[in-house]
Amino acid sequence: MDDPQAWFTLARVPGLHAGPVRKARIDPRALLHESPATLAALGLRADHVAALRRPDRNGLARDERWLAGTGRSVIGWGTPDYPALLAGIHDPPLALFVEGDAAALSLPQLAIVGSRNPTPLGRDTAEQFARHLAAAGLAITSGLAPGIDAAGHQGALQAGGRTIAVLGCGLDRIYPRSHAELARDVAAHGALVSDLPTGTPPLKHHFPRRNRLISGLTLGTLVVEAALQSGSLITARLALEQGREVFAIPGSIHNPMARGCHRLIREGAKLVETVDDIFTELGALLAGLRLQACAEAPDAQEVSGPTLDKDHEILLDALGFAPASIDTLVARTGFAAHAVASMLLILELEGRVAQQHGGLYCRRLPGKD
Repeated sequence: MDDPQAWFTLARVPGLHAGPVRKARIDPRALLHESPATLAALGLRADHVAALRRPDRNGLARDERWLAGTGRSVIGWGTPDYPALLAGIHDPPLALFVEGDAAALSLPQLAIVGSRNPTPLGRDTAEQFARHLAAAGLAITSGLAPGIDAAGHQGALQAGGRTIAVLGCGLDRIYPRSHAELARDVAAHGALVSDLPTGTPPLKHHFPRRNRLISGLTLGTLVVEAALQSGSLITARLALEQGREVFAIPGSIHNPMARGCHRLIREGAKLVETVDDIFTELGALLAGLRLQACAEAPDAQEVSGPTLDKDHEILLDALGFAPASIDTLVARTGFAAHAVASMLLILELEGRVAQQHGGLYCRRLPGKD
């Protein structure tokens, strides 16, 4: 590892990225030795110059202690290990903190993002897409957040594939804490990555910064479920600004978690129904992976699951793909309330429906636990 102390120092300059050094065509580490006048001429602000001249020694010592752990590395901008796709964005970070396989950052990747509070069907959809895309050779990248992010990581892990989690905090602070075990699995089968130095807490304004890394590392971003105010739409916007593909899965017009996806589709995102839709858009670059994905896609029996009796089929059809209450299903089917409740219990045990808050029921993909 080449001069980690220099990269740690650069990473601790708030708001500084590789744009100025790329324009000046200099090694970023040269900033540590330039005069204040030269730094100002490069476009660095006064606070940048101050941070370079008076680095946080306690913070640097903490970074060094973190680096001493197993499987950890720091990658500087302009070095051979720095991921090429990320290097090409407008404001690439000067240093990346990595736990796991740093080479995974240069694999062909697709981001899967969405709501932190998805419907059961949305969670299942994200997991299934991640599983088949990872099995085909794409690394799945997301933000380790609850909901769609976690489902994307888990789907990739189920397939024995690679997955990358980008954090909005220092890598010595896993967020959320409830995903500590998932983070360990991701690091063992891919990588955890952040451009924030150790000790940095998961503050709200760090997550748009994190989202630019998610989109910047990947060939495209798939949004599974997202409300209109979702942070996932920020990731999608950044992907467009970075010249990457944006994909969105449509949903019911009655599902507020689908409205963000519908907006993206209206604005030009690619509507996705199958993994092949993604490989078609990504083109010849992933032609070999596309053939593998099609070969490993589930067959009709896997999708439809075991045969249901007629009443259960009627109830499932009446449920459709938007959450509904027992009273609504009684009105749609004409069945007695106790019969509907009994059939819903059976369908829930079979993994075909799930109960949500407020007593609503929602479909799940067949075969889910």
